Amino acid sequence: MAPIRIPETRAAGRLPAIRGYESELAQLCRKFHVRRLELFGSAMGGGFNPDRSDLDFLVEFEPLPVGGYADTFFGFKDALEGLFGLPVDLVIPSAIRNPYFRQSIEKSKALLYAA
Repeated sequence: MAPIRIPETRAAGRLPAIRGYESELAQLCRKFHVRRLELFGSAMGGGFNPDRSDLDFLVEFEPLPVGGYADTFFGFKDALEGLFGLPVDLVIPSAIRNPYFRQSIEKSKALLYAA
């Protein structure tokens, strides 16, 4: 399992809501069987405001037992909201139907965790 890696690229300095939580975030990813976690949205585009913004994550889970998906998804969402103290939107890549939305995510996302 890889540790959280916040890339020092164009996103550097734009992830204040995430920085400092790398260890806790990695623990949550392991606990909730996350295969891959990426950040996108306002936290990546410089328009992030902790008083108004939420955090948008693209998440892929490892294969889960039958009936365990909803508990894992909503448990992970609640855990992220508790960790950051902000509303969280979780998006599953396979659920993205709009090609413009997908393209927007692809342009701005930053890898935070990969198992």
